[in-house]
Amino acid sequence: MPLTERLGAVDEATAAKVRELWERAEAADGVAAVSEAFRLALGAQREGVAHLLRRDDAGQLVGYAQVADARSPQAVAELVVDPAARRQGHGAALLDAARGDGARSVWAHGDLAGARALAAAVGLRRSRELYRMTRPLTDADTADPALPEGYTVRGFEPGRDDEAWVRLNAAAFAGHPEQGRLTVEDLRERMAQPWFDPAGLLLVEHDGRLAAFHWTKVETGPADGTRPDSAPGAPRSGTGEVYVVGVDPAQQGRGLGAAVTGLGLAHLARRGLAEVELYVDGDNTAARRTYARYGFEDAAVDVQYS
Repeated sequence: MPLTERLGAVDEATAAKVRELWERAEAADGVAAVSEAFRLALGAQREGVAHLLRRDDAGQLVGYAQVADARSPQAVAELVVDPAARRQGHGAALLDAARGDGARSVWAHGDLAGARALAAAVGLRRSRELYRMTRPLTDADTADPALPEGYTVRGFEPGRDDEAWVRLNAAAFAGHPEQGRLTVEDLRERMAQPWFDPAGLLLVEHDGRLAAFHWTKVETGPADGTRPDSAPGAPRSGTGEVYVVGVDPAQQGRGLGAAVTGLGLAHLARRGLAEVELYVDGDNTAARRTYARYGFEDAAVDVQYS
């Protein structure tokens, strides 16, 4: 009979099977199966993380769920079921197991009909929305916007800026349930990823102190993948991301948010990318207005149910 197995950590062979499951789900659904934080936690030893493996009668992996901050008031889950094994009760079983590990909310990527039906069946309601917004990049985006007088921009320097960046990020996202909790170790984990480019983490300074930042991310770059700057008029390809934009609360009201957003877009445009995307909370109306002024439009939405 089908069973759900709970693990505090998974070995690499099992992790590889889970990643293959994610790939099948993404191909079928057109959206990422899980978020970046949950992907990173799969292959790491993390305190408070529960891995739930769902197997069918033959012992084949047909579903996976992960609970972050398991058995705590902050516990949140994400789950995915193999497209070939859906509508067989595996999603409900994983959700039940995740709730048994204390998960008070669960993310559904792409707001798919199956996720809505499962949430409704167990009495969960939409509690948070995360919008994916996109816009094209052109040669007109390559010029850096002007910063307020006294502010300068430079690239991140690993080893020098780590702790200062974490402090600024914590201040900028003090009320954010995930971003504001990042530690130096979390930062360095992301710095170890293949996509990390210190030149793409733009730091704005004032009087020798960090005032704002724009962290860009490029996983699918221009076709040649080698040019740091694209020649004007050259064909564009690939997608960049406005990964995180943060402004010190003490520096707000000076136009830094819009300026630092523009700096990141210019950096990505000079890379020869064709498109840029970002993720923003649905209730962050100020940020959404800023991005709309820069031409971003809603493309998809992830939903948290509680």
